[in-house]
Order: sequence, then C-alpha cells, then structure tokens
Amino acid sequence: MSNAIRIGNCSGYYGDRLAAAKEMVDGGPIDVLTGDYLAELTMTILYNQQQSRGQHMGYVGTFLKQVKDVMATCLERNIKIVSNAGGLNPKGMADEVEKILQEQGLTAKVAYIDGDDLIPDIERLQTEGQTFTNIDKGLPLSDTSNKVVTANTYFGAWAIKEALDQGADIVICPRVTDAAVVIGPAAWKFNWQRNDYDALAGALAAGHIIECGAQCCGGNYSFFEEVPSFRNVGYPIAEIEADGSFTITKHPGTGGLISVGTITAQLLYEISTPAYYNPDVIAHFDTMSLEQVGDDRVYVSGCRGSSPPPTHKVCINTIGGFKNGVEILLTGLDIEKKAELFIDQIFHNLGGQEQYDEAEIQLIRSDQENPASNEVAHAALRISVTSSDPNKVGRLFSAKITELGLATIPGNTGRGNSMGDGKPVIVYWPALIDSEQVMERLHMGDTVTEILPTQRLGLDEIYYQEVPVTLDKAPAGDEVPVPFGKLFGARSGDKGGCANCGVWAKTDAAYSFLFEYLSIAQLKKLLPDLAEYDIERYEIPNLKALNFYIHDILKDGVSSNNRIDGQAKTLCEYLRAKTIEVPKVLISSS
Repeated sequence: MSNAIRIGNCSGYYGDRLAAAKEMVDGGPIDVLTGDYLAELTMTILYNQQQSRGQHMGYVGTFLKQVKDVMATCLERNIKIVSNAGGLNPKGMADEVEKILQEQGLTAKVAYIDGDDLIPDIERLQTEGQTFTNIDKGLPLSDTSNKVVTANTYFGAWAIKEALDQGADIVICPRVTDAAVVIGPAAWKFNWQRNDYDALAGALAAGHIIECGAQCCGGNYSFFEEVPSFRNVGYPIAEIEADGSFTITKHPGTGGLISVGTITAQLLYEISTPAYYNPDVIAHFDTMSLEQVGDDRVYVSGCRGSSPPPTHKVCINTIGGFKNGVEILLTGLDIEKKAELFIDQIFHNLGGQEQYDEAEIQLIRSDQENPASNEVAHAALRISVTSSDPNKVGRLFSAKITELGLATIPGNTGRGNSMGDGKPVIVYWPALIDSEQVMERLHMGDTVTEILPTQRLGLDEIYYQEVPVTLDKAPAGDEVPVPFGKLFGARSGDKGGCANCGVWAKTDAAYSFLFEYLSIAQLKKLLPDLAEYDIERYEIPNLKALNFYIHDILKDGVSSNNRIDGQAKTLCEYLRAKTIEVPKVLISSS
C-alpha cells in the first residue's frame, strides 16, 4: 500500500517482549517502528530508578537494547523509530542512543523532545492560577501535604512531526500521549494540518488500538478459543491512509488473531466517554466503522474528529504515607470467626488500630466447602496500614505480627506477599493544565525548536456531534440461565484511581438485549462489591458496546490501592463469570 504509512508497534509496556523490535523490523515491510513504554505506574518506576541509581537515569533502559538490535537495519531500510522511552529523562536517553550509533559506526539524526517536566515551575504555576485539581477527587493540589516528585504534561504529536520534517531518524519522546507516537508519523507522511481533525482522529484511534502491542492481536481476548495460536503472538501494524482510515494487521507467520472482536476489545480498553480526548484532537469512537477485510486484517474508517480540549493532562506523582501489610491464610472451618480473632489480636499487639492514618482489612473468601485439596481450603485475610510516621509501619509492625505465630488461630500461616514493606506510597494525582501554559521543545543537534500546541494557534473551534442511534427492540421470550461471558466479551483496565469495563456483543440482537439489560443498577447487582462506587455508563452502538467507568475503585492509582488486582485487569472476567437469564433465542443465534 504505497499510499499508506505502515506503523508497527513493538511494545505496550515497560517489560514487554524484548525481541519484538527486531521481529517487527525483520518480519516484513514497515515505515515506522514505535514503542510505548509509559503508564502512570511506569513514571513511578522511573522516579524510583533515579532515586536509587542517580538523576542520569529515568528512562527505559530496555529500549536501548532494542535500538542496538535494529538501528543498522532501520537506517538501511529508512525505517523511522519513534518512542516514548525517554520517560523522565529524554536527553539522557538520546545521549545513550548517540553512544550506540558511535559504537556501531553508524550515522543517524537523533532528536529528543522535552518541556513536559513541570517540577521547576509548579509552584509558580499554582500562584498564577493553575490549581492542578485532581480529576478523580476534585481537590486542588494545594490541598495535599504530599511532596510532589514528578509532574509531566502529556504532549501531543506535533513535535514528533516537526522532528521527522527535519529529517530525524529516531525521535525520543518524554510523557507524550500513548497515541502520539502514531499520530506524529502519520501527520508527517501526509502533511496534515492542525485542523485536519477527522484524519487526526483516525490516527488517534489507530494509535489507541496498537499502543498495547499484542493485546489487539488476540492477547488477553475474552473469546480466546477463537485465537488459532498463542505461540509467538504477533505485534500490530497500522496501515494509515491519507484520510485517517486505516487497516490493522500483523506480520504473516505470527500467532494471535486480528478480528473485529479483538479490535473492538482494544478500542474499549482504558477509556471513559466515547469522545476520546487527546491534546491534538477529540476522536469520536461512536462514529467509526469496523470491517473484516481479510485474514488478520480489519479496516477502520469514518472516525470523526473535533477540536482538542483547552487543557493538557498532567501526570503528577506525590509521596504519601508509609505503608505495610500482612496476608494470613485462614483455612477450613469458622473462617469469619478466625478472621475476627486474628484482627483483634494483631491490633491489640500493635497498640490499637486508631493510631494509623488508614487501616484496610479484606477477607477474601476463596475457600471451598468440603475441599478436595489443601489449597482450595484457604481464605485470605489481608491487613494493610498507612501512616505518616514510618516507625509505626516499619520493622516493629512486622515483628509484632510475627511474635503471634504460636499464639493465635489454628493452622496459622502467612503468605509472603509484599504489601508495602514500610516504604512510602507513591500517590498518583491526575490533573489538567491550561494549554496556554504548554510549550514543546524539540532538540536536533544544537538546534532547539519550540512547538506551540494547537490550542495556542487561534483556530476556529469545531465539534462533531453524533446523531443518536435507534436500536431494534430487544428479543424476548422464555429465558434460560447462561454465563454472561458466553454471549458477551469484555475488557477492563485502570484509569488512575478509576477503572473501566467495556462490554460488547457479537450480534445486533444480543446488543439490543445488552443495551436494555445492563444498566448501572444491574451491573451493581451482578457485582455487589461495586455497589459503593459512582459509575457512569456510555453507549457505543457502532461497536455494539457499552462502557462502564467506575470512580475511585483504585483509590489513588495502581501504587496505592490494596486490591489483589490493583489494575482492574480481571474485572472483565469477573463480570463474564456471572450467570444471567437471557431469552432462548439469543442462545440459538450466538
């Protein structure tokens, strides 16, 4: 497809398959190799890396190993590399790339972007009226006593485009949005202008689909039995056309599956409203069409775009209190009585529960009646405490629990899970900044180019409003019990302190039923542990989907909550395991 740009993504997170970069370059033709390594949790990891190893760190070191593997081939084939592996230190990453080029006797133009780091200016910005109000909590940053340790603006794609316009072979990005590494090369290829919103929206959708690597290629897919093979699951390629339409595919000979279902699943991953916000454009996911056009080829078209919002998102991390915890196995009979006894004993030995800023207790009933093995006779008692005083959650905390080892419940034993170890908690604080305060800086050699965001260019505002869709009447008739997941797919994930759970149907009839059946009240009835949370429901009829956005379920983000699944990845399969009553006709037509 000479009229398209082929963008292949080799990474969806820090720690993804190391060999994927070389496999993408060697496996078939691509024009651009991208890598997405940054989640909110990753910024915390990179901060801790700087604290332990020095300020010269703060980037994704594994990316350098990938550069060593592919740089020569990429230069030979004119494949551009665009990655957000620069993390907290894009200049440091660019310097290391230059060293690799020198070691390999290669010549290439290396660009890096910065200007996202707000730490030097955050106090000034607050005095000038930027409140950095927590998106989830509604509280200004000034209300927290926590120390701010990182604060990075999510940049868009235009500095990336400028770097490629200036001839860059490799572009090292800081905390750009996940999709920016795809939008930028597409805008470069077709010389899109700032207000080509429909085309930009298409590229944003493509970027959102391929940003998580193998996950759109059958990885983590609800209907996993449809996937021919999970050996050597391929990584995705977006073939983007001039109008923003695109085809998602993968290299031949790789495992996995690309289908309308796998693409739908990824479109629903970690979103809230179907109006998907980005600093360059708002993409309306409820306007696009998906079509299976071949084996492992899905064509996506018609995604409409609107002017970007007047703000940029900011990823702020703060240091909260100190945290420690313990997990005890309770086994056999009288689980609740054993838990009550042990809780009372622990806090009495520690000097009282009230001394802690927060104490969270979870009794997880995974035990089975009349168990067939020792392992299925266990329940888990999880106790986690947080305090601003490190002495209250340090070695003394662990020692006071250990000394109860022979003086407590029958069958007493613990499980060696780390639940804080007395270390400080990193608290995620998602916020917004007025885009008038944002400036991207592109570094190429000795030249620095300042890039204004679209919001500062005075363009006319355009907003696309979709016409409501009328659905067919839901099927009715005699009902039968069936597991929710036999009819409906789902995918869930974390959004800061919130989580989403997207649900989709395979047929129009099943979606009409889903649309009427799965209200917020019904979701809470199926999943009673969600009852306390504020939940929003969004309808996406073109994808035969609903999306539920669950506020505060993850507290202050992945690093701070005490859930076993701190990223809400399993929430979707929990829902799919529930038994519901459906009309027989849906079973016969599924």
